[in-house]
Amino acid sequence: MIKAAIFDFDGTLLNRDESVRLFIEGQYRRLNNLIGHISREKYVSRFIELDNRGYVWKDIVYQQIVKEFVIAKITWQELLQDYMNEFKNNCVPFPNLISMLENLKKNNLILGMITNGRGQFQMDNIKALGIEKYFEVILISEWEGIKKPEPQIFNRALEQLSMRPFESIFVGDHPVNDVKGAQNVGMKGIWKQDFQWDHVKADFIIKDLAELPSIIAKLAKLNIESC
Repeated sequence: MIKAAIFDFDGTLLNRDESVRLFIEGQYRRLNNLIGHISREKYVSRFIELDNRGYVWKDIVYQQIVKEFVIAKITWQELLQDYMNEFKNNCVPFPNLISMLENLKKNNLILGMITNGRGQFQMDNIKALGIEKYFEVILISEWEGIKKPEPQIFNRALEQLSMRPFESIFVGDHPVNDVKGAQNVGMKGIWKQDFQWDHVKADFIIKDLAELPSIIAKLAKLNIESC
């Protein structure tokens, strides 16, 4: 019987690609008097390219941008601070996020979250989506000192939720960090499809968060039939 669902955040609950685009376009508008010698298209596209879907931290991104575009009126540290301050105001959820969480809670699922990233930054973004209240446990790699796909962070979440691996599913968009990492500790790994990868081996695959309750119901049925 599945009793707990644990989620990744970026790319799973948060539409990070859309959030980044909204943020960087907003930053260009806000700071146009300081970076307006660069075209909006170049500034936005270069940031997105250097960001590499969140796998490059923004201190490196902004240092490169300042160097490439010869920005003299604002420092990379100030651009980074703007990112830290403003990104949370541009967070976009994936469709059906709240209704899915409500459905799972209504069916007595215990919910957790494990996300790689900077502690306060990630927590601000989680709160920006208004979803913190749904989760019994939220583990962020910087604060935990370990990150996905290390088994310790999955086991820590399970321990704090008082759940065994076979009672839990993990939902994420990364084939290794999320799906394989969860499977390695005995959890069901559910992949939320992402265009970046093909032929991902997962226990289940979803395109939309709204599909998740029916998958959990299917697992419950399989469990009953096997008894």
